[in-house]
Amino acid sequence: MADEATPPRDPRNMASQPTDDQLPLKAYGGAKPPAPDWFNEAIATPYENHRVTVDGADIVYQAWGDRSRPGLLLVHGNGAHSHWWDFIAPFFAEDYRVIAPSFSGMGDSDWRETYSFDSFADELIAVAEHAGLFDHAEKPVMVAHSFGGMVGIVAATKAGERFRGGIIVDTHIEPPGDDRPGPPRRTRPNRIYPGLPALLERFRLAPPQPCDNHYAVDYIARHSVKETVDEHGTPGLTWKFDPFIFNKLSPSWDQRDELSFDTRCPIAFMRGAESILMTPRTTAYMQTLQDPPIPVVTVPEAHHHVMLDQPLAFVSAVRGMLLGWP
Repeated sequence: MADEATPPRDPRNMASQPTDDQLPLKAYGGAKPPAPDWFNEAIATPYENHRVTVDGADIVYQAWGDRSRPGLLLVHGNGAHSHWWDFIAPFFAEDYRVIAPSFSGMGDSDWRETYSFDSFADELIAVAEHAGLFDHAEKPVMVAHSFGGMVGIVAATKAGERFRGGIIVDTHIEPPGDDRPGPPRRTRPNRIYPGLPALLERFRLAPPQPCDNHYAVDYIARHSVKETVDEHGTPGLTWKFDPFIFNKLSPSWDQRDELSFDTRCPIAFMRGAESILMTPRTTAYMQTLQDPPIPVVTVPEAHHHVMLDQPLAFVSAVRGMLLGWP
């Protein structure tokens, strides 16, 4: 979600230069796009804020629903944060204790000097422990999107016996020999903007994609911002995420071919039908990483960010999986 990048060769690359239709907030001049009633009601639903220290970093998380209910752990993608789930979590809060953390280096959680898939997985497990999800007679379920899906798989190999299952949403592991989109390797800090309108108009999804639900994009963009000052002490706004996260993660990222799918709980895949990352070829390969093949649910008319493109269909798909699987 940065605008300093140069155009890449691979259109899937998260650093690709966006077109105007991939900058959906540009036309609004800082105003909020109109939103449907269901969305406004969902984001008005009260939630709790908590934090837990994991290996020296404070990890923040949000919670909906009563602690007496079974757990549902919602895991965001790279550069995102817990508020991506604010309009999704309330649909499950009557039946589940819903928890949405922000990884270190993202949202309001602390930044680290180095990152790894193991450390991110430890954060998920620690949050679930702190939130009491492992105390219920019914084990919790993870729903993990994109980069978060990789972390969810690692968590399922480390502590999967503590989970009922994991729904991995549009996470891509390409077949051996296929080209892979590279993560952004930054050389400059996040840009500082003089005000919210200038910052919002540059907000985009990564990898770039169109999204018709501008109200959802606007909501998460406004929760992606923090106050700061420039080198002259002038106040401004910038993005919350650590811009050098992939620089600091590169050794772990480069070893993702060695990612184990020996999960200790069942996993299932979900993908957007229009995703440029989890293509039919990639999906077919990923299914073979376990025997019997890993089940897949496809959400029609959704790109990579399934919960933004088709939020209500996403809720219905997850509900159906929770009722009939594993």
